[in-house]
Parts: sequence; structure tokens; C-alpha cells
Amino acid sequence: MSQRPVRVLIAKPGLDGHDKGAKVVAQALRDAGCEVIYTGLHKTIDEIVEVALQEDVDVIGLSILSGAHLPLTEQLMRRLREEGMEDVAVIVGGNIPHQDRPKLLELGATAVFATGSRLDEITAFVVKIGQRARKKP
Repeated sequence: MSQRPVRVLIAKPGLDGHDKGAKVVAQALRDAGCEVIYTGLHKTIDEIVEVALQEDVDVIGLSILSGAHLPLTEQLMRRLREEGMEDVAVIVGGNIPHQDRPKLLELGATAVFATGSRLDEITAFVVKIGQRARKKP
């Protein structure tokens, strides 16, 4: 029996209205063999967690360009804990200042990929961490 592909949710939380990068990453992940669910723009953290639960994802990728990456990541990590979803890896991407990376990791993000990160590095990391994070049959 073959293992199912890594399931990745790409989410655009908050008021951020630009999603070209998120769509490019989503396509690269599909090309790498992942199943990708894209939420579309302007989603709340509760909506993102609900989709993650319904879709049984291994990885959530937050794409944030608005500058609200710290509070949004903090809210997401809290909601995942409340739902017992600590095994879901969270990747944060977008306009992330270098000095905020340690805080995002401290909040519980698995990795941070700032604007300009290479697609092959993102996809390789997501596939690897998604397979490791999966503790589901």
C-alpha cells in the first residue's frame, strides 16, 4: 500500500490582498507531488483551522505580506493547540523581516521562508517535514 501524498494547506490570512506568490508556491508543491488546498484571500484564523481539520492536512503554509505575521502566527498556533493539532507543521512565508524569524520559530512555526526564497528549497522542506509530521494512517 502506498503512502498518501503530503497534504498542504496554503492560506492567506487577514486583509492581505496579494496572492501571486502563494499560488506559485502551491503549484510548485503540486509539481512536487503534494496535495494542495488553497484557501483564497482574506481568511480568518478560525477558517484556516477549520479547513485544516476538514482536509486532514500535514502542513499549513501561511502566506503573509501585510506585516501581521507575528500576531497571525501566534493566533494560528494557539488555535491548533486548542484543536489538538500540534502535529501539523506550520510554515510562514512572505514579507518577513529577518529579525522576526526567531520569534516566529519561538511561537511554533516549523520554518520561515521570506520573499525571494527558492522554490526548490521550499518544496523539498515541505515534503520532508510533511512526511515527518504525519502521524496519521
